[in-house]
Amino acid sequence: MIRSEKEYQKSLERLEEERKVMARQRAHFEELGHTGEELERLMQPLVSFHNQLKEEVEAYEGMKRGSLGTLHEFNNIGRWLIGVRIALGLSQKEFAGELGVSEAQVSRDENNEYHGITLDKAQRILETFNVRFKAEIEEPVSKSRKDKNPMLFA
Repeated sequence: MIRSEKEYQKSLERLEEERKVMARQRAHFEELGHTGEELERLMQPLVSFHNQLKEEVEAYEGMKRGSLGTLHEFNNIGRWLIGVRIALGLSQKEFAGELGVSEAQVSRDENNEYHGITLDKAQRILETFNVRFKAEIEEPVSKSRKDKNPMLFA
């Protein structure tokens, strides 16, 4: 995951380098007589890495525009909180200052994608930046699920 403008710029440079490498590799394989499906199979690892990096760049660009998407699972809240910082245009240092914590703490939290964050801490971050969070349950708990897991509903 790209977390800063510096990482973003490096990723753009890397994408351009990868494009050149892929073109050279494709030409080399073609010189060796590889064509069609065989050529595509040989190119797949390079193409896969390139596409993954491209997706990360596009995700960062989306976050910068404020497009964080919908949070579908709480275990993805860390990436979403990083996106909030990026959408607000804040560095980790600025973010830390607003929260009243050290830059090192924000860096650690983001490197771990806020794994293990408490709901209280997540709420504090959201409140600090006036970010409204709305949760809804798509499927109500059915009677049959209650019967299967009575301890959850005691």
